[in-house]
Amino acid sequence: MFDYFIRRLLLTIPTFIGCTIVVFTIVTLAPGGPLEQQIQALKKGGGETGGGGGLAGEQTLPPQALEDLKEFYGFDKPIWKQYIIWLGVWQRDAESFKVELNKRRLVGGGHSLMLTNDFKIVDADNPSEIAKDWKWEEAAPDAQGNKRYRIYRTEFSGVLTGNFGKSYKYPGKTVMELIVDRMPISTQFGIVGLILSYTLCVYLGIQKALRHNSVFDFVSSTLVFVAYSIPGWAFGAVLLVILCTQTFFPILPLGGFESIDYSDLPFFDKIWDRVIHFVLPLTAYTLGGFASLTMLMKNSLLDNLSQDYIRTAFAKGIREQRVIWLHAMRNSIIPIVTNIGYLIGVFVAGSYLIERVFNIDGIGKLTFDSAVARDYPIVFAFTVISVIITLMGSIISDLILSLTDPRIRFK
Repeated sequence: MFDYFIRRLLLTIPTFIGCTIVVFTIVTLAPGGPLEQQIQALKKGGGETGGGGGLAGEQTLPPQALEDLKEFYGFDKPIWKQYIIWLGVWQRDAESFKVELNKRRLVGGGHSLMLTNDFKIVDADNPSEIAKDWKWEEAAPDAQGNKRYRIYRTEFSGVLTGNFGKSYKYPGKTVMELIVDRMPISTQFGIVGLILSYTLCVYLGIQKALRHNSVFDFVSSTLVFVAYSIPGWAFGAVLLVILCTQTFFPILPLGGFESIDYSDLPFFDKIWDRVIHFVLPLTAYTLGGFASLTMLMKNSLLDNLSQDYIRTAFAKGIREQRVIWLHAMRNSIIPIVTNIGYLIGVFVAGSYLIERVFNIDGIGKLTFDSAVARDYPIVFAFTVISVIITLMGSIISDLILSLTDPRIRFK
């Protein structure tokens, strides 16, 4: 079994690469990206950036300005090179500056460099000291036609090194900082939602199986499937109107994760404040998987109750409660338990629309806003997180299956 899981882990590598290539290619080639938005903003004289199609009107910009924009966003390279640079297996520009020959250029940290006539990059304050890590190449001339050069320093930096880049939408913030700030919020909702879903669905599924074809079974099935047919975010919006506005019953807060004065509240008031903010989002979170988990539990228990070993247990005089809860439940719970791995990604990574509806600053809302704003680094980072969680969830499901069902042995 150990060899099987090693092979599964190795298989995640090409799967990860394939998934990220598809998303990277589609997102990069889609119109209305950050380069197009910046061009439109410059054409409007620095007004608000907006989505747009293509590079229409780029000839109105000076060629060197367009080249500088492409270089800044990384679009001056072919898409295959953009991908491997983003992945971190090809060196990217850590620092890049436009210079003229024999002119000082401040590069940060109080240091200045200079490109000499014999094309050596030296310390401007100590020309005898050569900057070994720096390289140069010709660049597009400036507006006056003066020849320019680019000095730059490269390094391996990308997904594999834990560097997802900097956000376009949130200046001065790295992608990792934005994700780390919001991950605890989505994780809290996810873990509580996962526990709540399994607790309610397993119990309801058991009761439906034990009362099969009863009035309770028909009524609960109707309610479960009606709830399943309603998108969680839409149901959440309805609940907000009914339970959070003055129009109906304003008994719960109107979205958000916590109150404005949360940090000033006493300990138990903090707990209560968090609880009332959790009610509606968790209801919307758990709605989608409620029907599938409930019916899976019911059908699994019904199937096991009709097996020969259960009839044998009844024939031997074993009490009904012991037969159901000890023998039948042990096998019936296997499909439910093995599904946990696949649900981890859904709950931990958050839900785009639900967090958007309830104005919760989690990973889902961050990614949704970034996708709308074409903030590629955040979209790509969320893709990486989602793919990794999904792949690991699949392996966890197989591991749980092998632990809960002694008949399963992976080879």
